[in-house]
Amino acid sequence: MADTPVPSGNGNSATANTAAATSAPRHLLEFEKPLGQLERQILELEALQQQKQLDYTKELRQLRSNYTSLLRKTYDSLTAWETVQVARHPQRPQFRDYVDMICPEFRELHGDRYYGDDRAILCGLTRLGGHRVMLMGHHKGRDTKEKVKCYFGLAHPEGYRKALRCMKLAEKFGLPVVALIDTPGAYPGIGAEERGQAESIARNLMEMSRLRTPIISIVLGEGGSGGALGLGVADRVAMMQFAWYSVISPEACSSILFKGNEAAPQLAESLRLTSGHLKQLGIIDSIIAEPLGGAHRDPHSAAHSIEQYVSKTLRDLKRTKVENLLERRYEKFREIGVTAEQSRRSPTKAAS
Repeated sequence: MADTPVPSGNGNSATANTAAATSAPRHLLEFEKPLGQLERQILELEALQQQKQLDYTKELRQLRSNYTSLLRKTYDSLTAWETVQVARHPQRPQFRDYVDMICPEFRELHGDRYYGDDRAILCGLTRLGGHRVMLMGHHKGRDTKEKVKCYFGLAHPEGYRKALRCMKLAEKFGLPVVALIDTPGAYPGIGAEERGQAESIARNLMEMSRLRTPIISIVLGEGGSGGALGLGVADRVAMMQFAWYSVISPEACSSILFKGNEAAPQLAESLRLTSGHLKQLGIIDSIIAEPLGGAHRDPHSAAHSIEQYVSKTLRDLKRTKVENLLERRYEKFREIGVTAEQSRRSPTKAAS
């Protein structure tokens, strides 16, 4: 992998996407290396233009157009494994980033009232998309110190119990619940198991299924196993365009089946874990479009898309009576996995 300065812009057009160089380096994924070469050419030509006071406007316009075309082509044809890599991008926006961008009045709530305060799941009261909500979600952390403090987004039982306590509080005061999912899975340590990891997730599944208030869950990046499901029972389940959501990660699946990680790219496709696959299978309800090149290229546009989705969806859910909401939520998850098989009887026998 390589780090390189990138042309600035929101990725929505050739001009906006590559207008000028920024000082912050961007982490390039393996499949993005051809993009990195174009970026360097643009930056070098811009520097030469400024240094020699020559007009390279025409050449820069063509390079920027080529860059945007290649960026669109690359992200329109991502494989499942490449989508997993984008979801794990180190500069991809996290829970705290979205809170800072679209929830200026966030008031965090701490502790599960049983054991402690798990920093891998953050909860709080806020206003989002014009609605007062109980917002919660996984947070992985940015620098090494914060990542260790947040256990890299791997939540403990006290994290899920904190989330459930806040959900019950939301139910009491008639506030919708919005859950932002971004975790490789639940924490697998001995201490977490001793304190009831499986039980805490199972209890969240049960309680969320009958919580008497609207619930929205959005997979921001990674949606791994029970760690994601602990916040994933909702009236509307959505995914960011380049997120993944699966019962197991491709590496873990490869390790179990082939005793190594070599088959992870192949198994990523077999797991059907991308937003497009899961929408076709009926596992999720909506796909939230990301800016060209992924949310890490334009976090503010990604945050705005989330805000719009939450605002519109909550308006729809609030029109539904609570009893109907609970019934539809129950039926929604009961119907997942239902398949229809054609009869094997021949037409002649069927007619007789």
